[in-house]
Amino acid sequence: MKKVAELVFIPAPPVGHIESAVEMANLLIRRDERLFITVIVMKVRKPSMSEDANSRIRFVELPFEESKSKPGIQFMNTLVENNKTPVRDVAAGIQTNNRLAGFVVDMLCTGMIDVADELGVPSYVYFTSSAGYLGLVFHLQSIHDDQNIDITQFKDLDTELSVPSFTNSVPAKVLPTGVENPDVYSLYIEIARRFRQTKGIAVNTFMELESHAVKSLSDGKTPPVYPVGPILNLKSGERSHQSDAIMSWLDDQPPSSVVFLCFGSLGSFSKEQVKEIADALECSGYRFLWALRQPKPKGKVEIPKEYEDPQEVLPEGFLERMAGMGKVIGWAPQVAVLSHPAVGGFVSHCGWNSTLESVWCGVPMAAWPLYAEQQMNAFEMVRELGLAVEIKMDYRKDMMTDIYPEPLMAEEIETGIRKVMTIDEEIRKKVNEMKEKSREAMMEGGSSYIYLGCLIEDLIKNMEFPTQKSVEQE
Repeated sequence: MKKVAELVFIPAPPVGHIESAVEMANLLIRRDERLFITVIVMKVRKPSMSEDANSRIRFVELPFEESKSKPGIQFMNTLVENNKTPVRDVAAGIQTNNRLAGFVVDMLCTGMIDVADELGVPSYVYFTSSAGYLGLVFHLQSIHDDQNIDITQFKDLDTELSVPSFTNSVPAKVLPTGVENPDVYSLYIEIARRFRQTKGIAVNTFMELESHAVKSLSDGKTPPVYPVGPILNLKSGERSHQSDAIMSWLDDQPPSSVVFLCFGSLGSFSKEQVKEIADALECSGYRFLWALRQPKPKGKVEIPKEYEDPQEVLPEGFLERMAGMGKVIGWAPQVAVLSHPAVGGFVSHCGWNSTLESVWCGVPMAAWPLYAEQQMNAFEMVRELGLAVEIKMDYRKDMMTDIYPEPLMAEEIETGIRKVMTIDEEIRKKVNEMKEKSREAMMEGGSSYIYLGCLIEDLIKNMEFPTQKSVEQE
């Protein structure tokens, strides 16, 4: 089979972004055999990928020198800037065969658009969050540039904003982490401007979930938006004895009896907060599976690790008292757990991947966001879409200083756990309906299937390519 068109994918380093980008790449090559993809990974660790993708997806790993990257808001900018030259070298090598069709850059890697421009090829964005959040980013830039409104003025105020991608007014307290900081805010504005320079934006969502948000982005003021999700790594839970032990424990639990607590690869809490969660679980009386991770060292760009001995942060005797009711783990095979019939509720940080996984598996979610745009995701799921309940929508950890907020008390957490485990039948019905719609969207003839086809057509039009029929005859 002759190579016809090659794309360069540039995901951001967090594992959720890399895995999502790889699944997007898999989706594209399975759909059209003319496409080949090079994924440039700006970290040492190689992401997982489907076996059937080996022949037409290759990975190029760039050395990552931690000393050149600062924690906090400058991290991604520094990382992208340091890697422009090696990315240019890789892409230029592909271009020598005249088959480089374009760049697909992560929403956090828009600086790489400069490299695509130098090489004279178009750029697309792969947006790993919601269409609602994408609409907010464009709106912040629009009111800043057109109306001279500075969103940093709303810090600590009860102001609510009218945002076109949401039907409800958006409280300022759920705006993305850092927008109250002038340096961070200026980056949001610049990112939105870069988005507008691209040929299109593929969003990991589906029309049936975010119909209002997607339609609000079809006003001709932004590049074409392609809702092509939910794009999920459904095989991410296939892992040796750890997974086996967890799934075996779930097998012994009654249907819909377990509340699952998991806060993503970067999610961790202070010792004081861990104690309150433990007390809430014990008082609730519900069976539980709790993925507990320890905070990373302050000022370090690291992923939180598992506790060698979780008893060092849990209340004395907690594990012994809960031995028949709960299980504390470190790593969790999240999709496998959410797919298990014993799981009845999901206490989540509302990362968009986790949110889509809860929808895909039909498990009601209790929203406890931590950082980034997770507060926006919580607002959308609870208030906008009515598909989740709230624990604390405006809880927020400062990722720049690693400072945790005042702990939520056990009573508030217990209330949230009870709400998700005895969720209103109307919400449960909506969750189950959206589960079916998420699957239908990806099937042939479904909304995301159709949008993906439109995206591929646009990618192929970037160059003079042979027709599909002539390719098959070669």
